[in-house]
Amino acid sequence: MLLRGLKHEVGRGVRELAAVVTVSDDGGSSGRLRREFGVLPPGDVRSCIAALADDEDLLARLFQYRFTDGGGLEGHSFGNLFLTALTGITGDFYQAILTAESILSVRGKILPATLTDVELRARGRSGQVYRGESAIGKSGEAITELELRPAAAPAFPAAVKALRRADLILLGPGSLYTSILPNLLIPAIRRAIQRSPAPVVLLMNLMTQPGETDGMNGIEHLEALERHAGEGIVDKVLVNSAPLPADPLDLYQATGAVPVAVDREAFARRGIEVVEADLLAAGELIRHDPAKLAKAVVALAAPATPEAP
Repeated sequence: MLLRGLKHEVGRGVRELAAVVTVSDDGGSSGRLRREFGVLPPGDVRSCIAALADDEDLLARLFQYRFTDGGGLEGHSFGNLFLTALTGITGDFYQAILTAESILSVRGKILPATLTDVELRARGRSGQVYRGESAIGKSGEAITELELRPAAAPAFPAAVKALRRADLILLGPGSLYTSILPNLLIPAIRRAIQRSPAPVVLLMNLMTQPGETDGMNGIEHLEALERHAGEGIVDKVLVNSAPLPADPLDLYQATGAVPVAVDREAFARRGIEVVEADLLAAGELIRHDPAKLAKAVVALAAPATPEAP
C-alpha cells in the first residue's frame, strides 16, 4: 500500500524511492521455490515490483497471478516463477530483480536486505523456539526474542547505500516480527539506520496481527523494535486519526485482530513525536489508503518552513 502510493510522488515530492525487502520467507510459493531451487524467496520482492509498476494494468496483474490448480503449479504465483527463472538464467537474484523492474517500468528500486540464505527464529514467552517465518506468524504467543541465522548475515551493499543517502527512512507498515524486524537484525542495515541523520518514522499498523502481535499496543510495537535494534531508533510515529468503521471492525475482532492503541503521551515521554493523519482506505477492509499514506509521508519529508520574524 505504501509503495503503491509513493510511486506517484516520484519526480514530484519524492526524488528517489527505494524499498529494502526482507528475504526470510519460508512459506507458500516462496518457501517451495526456496527449497526446490535453492533461490532466495521471491514473494515479498514480487509484491513490491508489482506495487511499483508504472501502470498496474495487465502486466502487473499477471505478475501477481496465482495458479489455483495444475498439480505442481497450484499455489505458485507467476511472478515468483518468473523471478526464479530469471535467477536461473542470469545466475544472480538481484539481476533478476533488475530485469523485472525494466520489464514492468518500475518507479523506484527494490533492494533485498541480504543475498544470503537466512533463517528467522523466534523464542516465545513460554520458552518455545519457532523456526522459520511461517511458524513465527502462527506462534500465537508473545515473542520475546528474534534472531537470524546466520546472525551476522552480510547486508546487500546497495541497500546500505540507499539507507545512508536517504532523506527519510520508513519502517512499516507490515508484519512486525516477520517483515520489519528481519531487516533490522542484519548488522549493517541496523547500523546504517542508527547512524543516519534522516528521520526514522514508524508507520503504525492499523490492526494487530493474529498469531504475531496479539493484543500489542503502539508502545509495545516500539519496544519490540528497540529490543532488537536499540533504543532511540525511531524519531516519529505516523498513526491514523480517522475512526474505524464498526461493521468491518466487528469482523476483524472475531478473528482476534483489534485496533493498535496509541498512547500519545507515552510516546511523548520517550521523546518521539506522534503525527496523526487520516490514512484509512474506503471499503470493507481496514487498510491504509495508498494516496493518503503517500501524502502524509511526503509531508514528513518536506523541510520545515521557517517561522516568520
